Amino acid sequence: MSLEREVKLHVPPGFALPDLSSPELSAVVGEPRRVVAVYHDTEDLAIVRWGCSLRHREGEGWTVKLPSGDEGEVLVRAEHVFPTEDGVGARRAPDAALDLLRAYTRGRRVSPSARVQTLRRTVELADLLGRPCVIVTDDEVSVMQGRRVASRFREVEVELAPGAPDEMLRPVVDRLLAAGAGPVDNVPKLRRALGPLADAPPDVLVRDLGADASVRDVVRRALAASVVRLLRHDAGVRLGHDPEDVHQARVATRRLRSDLRTFRDVLEPEWAGGLRDELRWLGGDLGDVRDAEVLRDRLRGRATMLPVGDRPAAAELLRALDDQRDRARTHLVEAMRTARYDTVLEELVGAANDPRVPEDVAGRQAAEVLRPALEGPWKHLTGAIATVVDDPRDESLHAARIRAKRMRYAAEAVAPLFGKRARAFALAAADLQTVLGEHQDAVVAFAWLREAADDQHAFVAGQLAALEIQAAREAREAWPAAWKALSRKRLRFWS
Repeated sequence: MSLEREVKLHVPPGFALPDLSSPELSAVVGEPRRVVAVYHDTEDLAIVRWGCSLRHREGEGWTVKLPSGDEGEVLVRAEHVFPTEDGVGARRAPDAALDLLRAYTRGRRVSPSARVQTLRRTVELADLLGRPCVIVTDDEVSVMQGRRVASRFREVEVELAPGAPDEMLRPVVDRLLAAGAGPVDNVPKLRRALGPLADAPPDVLVRDLGADASVRDVVRRALAASVVRLLRHDAGVRLGHDPEDVHQARVATRRLRSDLRTFRDVLEPEWAGGLRDELRWLGGDLGDVRDAEVLRDRLRGRATMLPVGDRPAAAELLRALDDQRDRARTHLVEAMRTARYDTVLEELVGAANDPRVPEDVAGRQAAEVLRPALEGPWKHLTGAIATVVDDPRDESLHAARIRAKRMRYAAEAVAPLFGKRARAFALAAADLQTVLGEHQDAVVAFAWLREAADDQHAFVAGQLAALEIQAAREAREAWPAAWKALSRKRLRFWS
């Protein structure tokens, strides 16, 4: 995987690349070459509409590009290259490439969508030490239909070389603009080649809400936000490079389950219950990976607080958590390659676009109908806190943390409707959830250390356990203040 950081410029007819060398940069002009690429997509162009692409290029194999977020005017995409499988060639993408796009294709057939021939001229700019810094590519593109040229266009790309600092890009772009290129548009050539359908939005949108939003509007927005989050992090979960992807996917499933519970009085019960059951299955597999990662990283951080001589023994003890995480991850990825997973995603996309809200309430003003929906999570939370006061066992604090999280998710789901007071309440609920979560993490870590310690590692396990006992004690002392801040009556925006 490499990270592509580039700026795309529209260029007028007759534009000529200027001399891009300078006292700090030398320019090497490459030989012109012809490149033939075939892009693949679903019939409705789901891949490109989500900002991704699947390409086979002669002599280079298959490439998947995934958006990684723009940085100002710089287009940033993660580029994954796959060798061509024996006997497959350009006819079918490798399974590993298709896997990264599965959240968007969801079992639908992928076939050629565009064939593009490009006459490419490149200029490579290097610093005084000969290190590549910026690659300028001048492409004359022909979009083919059979042997006929359907359309032509030209674009100039300015791309940072791997490891080059961001500030190298802007001066080169400025020189091209001064020479008559521009404006910056960052439209990928595939979207130019495919035309208006490629500019259509993806199949899930998070819509803004107005003060007069209907019940269906609010439910749809809440579900859509989490479905988009889940789909966007699907590829990262499969790749396994960044634990944040698993975390975000898990949060998405939790929020979806919470929202389906919060809005249950305005949803078809059987439909919502079925979705929650499937989300429980998926969330469980994501949770097994995430819990192992959190515990591993937590205890590794604690191990740095031990005397230097005890750290190797601690690292050896904690190696078992790597194995636990790897087993959980293998199981998760296998689940994500099943038809059941495709079906769940398809149902979630449907829910995000058209939630099953009975017609007698769907069009009613949300502010009126949904206020009572906040009372349930609040009563459950206050009841859980009362239990902690009377019976402050670890299990009671854990139950209160779950209730605080559900209250937070409920407030965040309606915050676009109720505004600042709802957001302030959600932040206070998040603070309570955090301190109770710290207590639960300490309890879980202590329990794992007690179970995992053997004669060889008993001493370091005891040291780590003492740190977790202290962390749990501090969280017990801190949660009442967080609850006091949340329970102030003025924060209850739905009253």
